Amino acid sequence: MKCLLIEMLRPTICHRPSVLITALTVAMMSSITSAADKQSDANFYGDFRLRYESVSQDNLLRDADALTLRARLGYITETVNGFSAVIEGEATVELIDDFSVPPAGVRTGQYSVVADPESEEIDQAYVQYAAKGFTVKAGRQVFTLDGHRFVGHVGWRQDRQTFDGVVVNYKPSDKLTLNASYIAKRKRIFADEADLDSEDIILNTSYRTSFGKLTGYAYLLEVDNGLPNSLDTYGISLSGSKTAGDTTLLYTAELATQETNDLFDTEYLFLEGGAVLNGITAKLGYELLGSDNGQKGFDTPLATLHKFNGWADQFLVTPNAGLEDIYLSVAGKLAGGRWLATVHKFSADESINGADDLGDEVNVQYSRKISEKIVGGAKLAAYSAGNTVFGKVDTDKFWLWASLKF
Repeated sequence: MKCLLIEMLRPTICHRPSVLITALTVAMMSSITSAADKQSDANFYGDFRLRYESVSQDNLLRDADALTLRARLGYITETVNGFSAVIEGEATVELIDDFSVPPAGVRTGQYSVVADPESEEIDQAYVQYAAKGFTVKAGRQVFTLDGHRFVGHVGWRQDRQTFDGVVVNYKPSDKLTLNASYIAKRKRIFADEADLDSEDIILNTSYRTSFGKLTGYAYLLEVDNGLPNSLDTYGISLSGSKTAGDTTLLYTAELATQETNDLFDTEYLFLEGGAVLNGITAKLGYELLGSDNGQKGFDTPLATLHKFNGWADQFLVTPNAGLEDIYLSVAGKLAGGRWLATVHKFSADESINGADDLGDEVNVQYSRKISEKIVGGAKLAAYSAGNTVFGKVDTDKFWLWASLKF
């Protein structure tokens, strides 16, 4: 069934990214030329982000210090008969380069990792058609779903994640949304060196009920390298809120099952409850990325992983023993900005020789507008390792940044 879906959805051009980008650029310029007398919807846009990041780990690697500047510039055409196009370039430069990026082959083994290598690329280049609740985007694009847990853009890194493929959305009513998409290349966060050809099918349907948003999905992922590496995930979630007097109650529940290479079966469970009162938001959550007898953990390779399981990025790859994350977060406003503090307690789903402590972590962040178009912020992650059998070490990370958007 999966092979049949691939053949139905696979656009031949997606296996030739350079041809795809050229075709999209020509199409975009043709659209601009044919509509030169109507510029009201056309728009240049961009953003710049300057960021300092430090990493200190209790191991033999030298502490990392990184100062990077990311520039992103794009152009969106006006809409003509439902068609529009976007082209966007992105570049990152290293101003202080005392850090390593092993997936990109940058100073491997010398420093702790900061995943912001120098890069320059076409970040987005797509043609879009939209009419009567139906939208299709073909080309390189940002693509996210449901809070980024399974499909995200990893926007925290300077070289964000985009995808080459076709994304189809249909919204026949205000309540129902259907998505069927095909990804032929994963443009990951480590510059071109670590991009992956793929045959990923993304199916997602959501319906808004009186209790909240009900979502069902099937994510059928496979890297196109001739090896058995299928990762098929099926799940359902419900997320909503209710008002009780001056308090807003928040709730989410999600359950998924995953099969890897027809060999391993793992489960995912997410439960979160929270409340908003007097401008303060508090949430208590439990997330399980299960293990199949300690041999394979539940994976979400397309996710915005930095957003989950602690900002120290200790669990970007789920341990074979699985991961349980119990956390408490509190957020609010202060001095014209926003603050957030989170505490995590990590455990393994399957113990190793009786050991299951994967450590704990504290995260703190503050951000605020400096001017109409400039936002600045700082954040800290402090991870304390658990049982030594899991190979983790104490890790501290600090960030300071400013961004300009127009």
